[in-house]
Formats: sequence, C-alpha cells, structure tokens
Amino acid sequence: MGNLNILDYVVIALYFLLVFGIAWFVTVKEKSGASSKDYFLGGRNLGWFAIGASLFASNIGSEHLIGLSGAGARGAFPEAQFEILAALILLLLGWIFVPFYIKSGVFTMPEFLEKRYNKGSRVYLSLISIISYVLTKISFTIFAGALVFEVLLGIPFWTGAIITVIATGIYTVFGGLKAVIYTDMVQSIIFILGGLAATYFGLQTIGGWGNVVQAIQDNAPEADTFMSLWRNKEYPWTGVLLGAPILGIWYWCTDQFIVQRVLSAKNIKVARQGTIFGSALKLLPLFIFVIPGIIAYALSVTEFPDMFTVTNPITGETKTTTDAALPALILRVLPIGFKGLVVAGFLAALMSSLSSVFNSTSTLFTFDFYKQWKPKASEKELVNVGRIATVLLVIVGLLWIPFMRKLTEGGGIYKYLQSVQAYISPPIAAAFLLGIFYKKINGKGALAAFWTGFVLGIGRLVLEFMSQEGGLILSETSLLGTLVYMNFLHYAIFLFVTSIVILVVVSLATQKTAKPIEDVMTYDYSSPGEKGLFKTKELWFTLIIIAIVLFLWWFFR
Repeated sequence: MGNLNILDYVVIALYFLLVFGIAWFVTVKEKSGASSKDYFLGGRNLGWFAIGASLFASNIGSEHLIGLSGAGARGAFPEAQFEILAALILLLLGWIFVPFYIKSGVFTMPEFLEKRYNKGSRVYLSLISIISYVLTKISFTIFAGALVFEVLLGIPFWTGAIITVIATGIYTVFGGLKAVIYTDMVQSIIFILGGLAATYFGLQTIGGWGNVVQAIQDNAPEADTFMSLWRNKEYPWTGVLLGAPILGIWYWCTDQFIVQRVLSAKNIKVARQGTIFGSALKLLPLFIFVIPGIIAYALSVTEFPDMFTVTNPITGETKTTTDAALPALILRVLPIGFKGLVVAGFLAALMSSLSSVFNSTSTLFTFDFYKQWKPKASEKELVNVGRIATVLLVIVGLLWIPFMRKLTEGGGIYKYLQSVQAYISPPIAAAFLLGIFYKKINGKGALAAFWTGFVLGIGRLVLEFMSQEGGLILSETSLLGTLVYMNFLHYAIFLFVTSIVILVVVSLATQKTAKPIEDVMTYDYSSPGEKGLFKTKELWFTLIIIAIVLFLWWFFR
C-alpha cells in the first residue's frame, strides 16, 4: 500500500491551519459565544449558502467516507438510496416543516414538541436524541476517524480516536454553532474536491468506466445487481420506498443535529432556500463516495488483490474489510499532493460531522435539562454548561466504541448506523407528522406512542445482538422470530404504523383532557411572506431536483 509524501503532510497541515483560522476568527472577532443565541444558534442571522453547505457538511461524515464507500465495494448499492431520498426529504423540511419551526422561535426540537404536546414529550425526545447521538453519531464518527488515521497515516486506532476528538472539540467548545457552520462551508468544498479526485484518478488507473463494469461482470458474485438501486436482498424495494423515508423524516426534518442549522436562518424564506441548496448537494454522495467504492472493488479483482487488507501498526495483524475501500483507493491511485488533499477531505468530513453533533448535543442538554432546572441561569452560565456537556459526552462516546466495533466486525458500518436509526426513529417521525397535519393528536397519545415504540425498537436491537452472539436461538416462523429477523427497513414500517395507531387511538380516547394547541402550530401559506410561493425560483429548483432523482432511479434500476 502506498505512503503519504512530505507534500501530502504539508497539504494536511495547511488544512488544519485554515480550519482553526476560520474558527478563531468567528470565535474572537465575531464573539460567537457572547450569548446563548449566538453560541447555540449562530445569532439567528445566517444566509442560505451557509445553511445549505452546513446541512450537507454536517451530515457527510464517517458513514459516508468509510461506510458508504464500503457499501459500494460490497455491492450494497441500494445504500445510496438513503442519500438520494435525503434530497427529497430536505425539500419536505423546507416546504412543510420550516414555517412551523421558525414561527415557534424554539432553540430545540424537544422544545417544539413541548409547545405542541406536553413537557413529557420534550423530555423523551431530549433523552432519545442524546442517547442516539452517542450510539450512532459521536462514537461512530470517532471510530471512523480513528480508522482513517490507522489506514492512511499508520497511527494506532485509539491514538487516532483521541486526536479526532481533541482537534474537533477545541473549536467547537469555544466557537459554538457559527464556528461550526463557517468551517463547514470550507470543509464541504474540500471533501467534494477530494471525492471527485478519488473518482477521477481511480478511473484513470483502471482505464475508464467500461473496465469497471467489465470487472464487475467477470468477478462479482451477483454481477447483475451489483449496481442496482432496487434489486438487492438486503434492501428490498418495499423497504426502500416505504421504510427509508421514515428514517429520513426523523433525521432530516425532526432531528436537532440537522434542524439546528435551519433554526439559525434569518427568516423562513432563507431557511427554505438553504434546504433546497442542501438538497442539491445531497445528490453528490453517489458520485463521490459510492462510485469510488465500486472502483476500489474493480481494482481489487484486477490490479491489487490486497486492496482491502488493513495492517495494525502496533501488532502487525492484518484484517480484510471493505470499510477500508476509499482509504485504500486513495493510497493506491492518487498522486503526491492529491493524497494530502483527499486525506484532508476525509478529516474535513469527520470533523464537520463531529463538531455539529457536539454543538447539537450541548444545545439539547443546556436548554432541555439545565435551563429547565435553573430557569434563571445567566447567558454566560448557559454557554459554559454547553461546553462542559460537550466534553462529558465525548468521554461517553469513546467508552461506547468497543461495543460498536463488535457490532461492525467484517464491514457494514453504514448498515449498522441505518438499522439503529430504524429502531428509534418511527415514533418520533409519526409524532411530528401527525402533530402538524392532525390537530386532534395530543400529548398523552404522543407519550404512549413514544414509549411503545421505544420498547419495541430497543427490544429488537437487544434481541438482534443476542442472536448474533449465539446466546439466543429463535425460530424464524415464530412471531418473535419474525420480528427479530425481518429486514430492518420493514421493521421500521411496522414501528411507524404501530406508532400512528397508538397516537390516534389514545389521543381520541383522551381528547377532552388534551392541552390546547398553541398558535405556533398554525401557518397561513397565503400570508404576505408566502405570497406567490408557487411561482418562485425556489419551486423551479425543487422540481429540477425531483426530476434528477427520478432519472437516477431509472438509470440505476
């Protein structure tokens, strides 16, 4: 496997200087931590470009660089559907959810749920969000960052993990959301260029796209479905069309990690423009992450048999994993200097994702727990609590990594992330959707759906882990066995439908004792701010994005 040159290290060093320079400017010159509004919501005066770039950059993390490229190398092409569907669901965020969020003036999504339902709903979503950030975002990104250091730089895994945390934590803790968003803008450009470079030089090495297709046809076990978005046993089309959007609505339309960027907008129009720009950017991962993974597979069967072999720099032990597809491609095919650019792109994506979840987690803890406990806390006190919360959650994320490594042995990082989300997201997505569209839903129905969904979701996760370890043997024909072994996207559909039924039944049964719906839950689309809404450039860009998605579905059918 190739090595990095001194020029590559210079490029990486320049990247770090650029990121910390931007973070320093935002923190010191613009005083981004002067108040809680500045620290947690960037002063609520950000423009559409910054919001859209941050939506994209904060999402593009380890699950894409490591997991999504690994999926391409394994022939799990339908995993790209989560990215394509995200482009559509971001449009839903901008057109449907944004008006209610901006009008409510909230800092967090749990706070919005309290306005719509009750305090218990707020506490539930806060807890679940923080737990899910530890299970799927913080530890996952640290894990992948450590893997990047191990594969590309020869640095031991845990050393790489600590470097990733400290480098990101420094500017996140002090700069707040504005520092995160401004660095995201630069980082998004860097890793887009890095992904394009990996694709270009990979195709140059193998001799063009035709040779990639030929290598797959000659060597892949299931060559006819290797690059199909629809024909894959692990991702049935029913699960993709009906189950994946449920995960997407939770993640893109209700999750603090994402929506916090929208809450920082100047107004509803700017927020919507930012979601449309972010939607357009979400069409890129197919080409800058999945395709390089496919190219890496083609090279592994034609040029480099040990393409996916990773050597532990301490023990000398080797292992084979497709999750090393993109790092391996970088070291194999990129010229000097470009390797440094792409490694910087890797680190950019990891740091942008990690810094975003740090800030979102601290926001949740500060406003949904600490401020509820001490409502008279000063602005300075709130900012300091947010910083302390970030540090503590980093430690918890590090402690979870050994368990996550066990769950992801042999590859499949991206599927691990999506499956965990499938077990916790359906009741939340149901509560937000029905809360906006169906006024008779109330807090008691929401809480009943939340806790039922939690038991069913976490129960499936625990039983699935036990069956993998051999400690539990279930008949696939039994009811429990069917629930445990069914495809995780189908299970998401089951959870979603169950949650809706409970929401409606309990709400209607307790309607007389329901809390009155606040004014923030009504919005007039014919208001002056929305005048001519369907004759605007935003609508045309929306239609263009939808057309591109339909074309991709047809082309990779």
